[in-house]
Amino acid sequence: MADPTPGAPVRVRFAPSPTGLLHIGGLRTALYNYLLARQSGGTFILRVEDTDQARFVEEAEQDIVDSLRWAGLGYDEGPGVGGPHAPYHQSQRGDLYREAADALLAAGHAYYAFDTPEEIEAMRERLKTPQNPTPTYGAGTRGDMTNSLTLGDDEARRRVAAGDAYVVRLRVPEDETVHFTDLIRGDVAFEAGLLDDQVLMKSDGLPTYHLANVVDDHAMGITHVIRGEEWLSSAPKHILLYRFFGWTPPAFAHLPLILSPTAASSRSATPTRWGFRCP
Repeated sequence: MADPTPGAPVRVRFAPSPTGLLHIGGLRTALYNYLLARQSGGTFILRVEDTDQARFVEEAEQDIVDSLRWAGLGYDEGPGVGGPHAPYHQSQRGDLYREAADALLAAGHAYYAFDTPEEIEAMRERLKTPQNPTPTYGAGTRGDMTNSLTLGDDEARRRVAAGDAYVVRLRVPEDETVHFTDLIRGDVAFEAGLLDDQVLMKSDGLPTYHLANVVDDHAMGITHVIRGEEWLSSAPKHILLYRFFGWTPPAFAHLPLILSPTAASSRSATPTRWGFRCP
């Protein structure tokens, strides 16, 4: 696996969300990050991405730490260890995310959106077709929604000052192909016009994964992002964020999913503590 910046020390992170006990896919991701750090003499970081308060599980973080210890995957920076980029809980890094969102808003790469869930659902119902059963809030629909692009900056600022509920959305370019090289899959391309205008800051003032992980990966000097392929479809949004901030992105490697061995079996299966099913 090549270093994106020749000569730069390798810095990798395992960044679980404490919304459940550690599963086998997460443990494998941690293992690959750990092995790259140890092979290269680099740094392995544990970062807790705990901004999803609705799904927070109180005992999950301790389970993650205990499981990494059980597997012999000691981390060099993180909760209980410290390091130069503390704190390592995203819930304690809110000022960084707000500053980043403000910078995107000021540069026109993000916008305020005031739509209610009912209005968004009505849009999807109105526009859905057999070919497109779940229309997205993006380049093709944002012009018909209630946001700072349609209301104007003055009205948007008035609503924000008045305490109206809003989110901050990424303004994805309309006519562009986003390219990047994945260390496992090679060249990958996504048509930007098919991406949604991802929510970056939620109405509760907390960031989504997409903004927080990009900001933290840059702030912590992460050189390689090794994660599951379920995040591959999010990668073009992250590439755009790196560009909008003027930052160099890390190298990306998206790991294949671990499939249940019961998929081809008719026998009953029992869940295990690692989150996968076996006969």
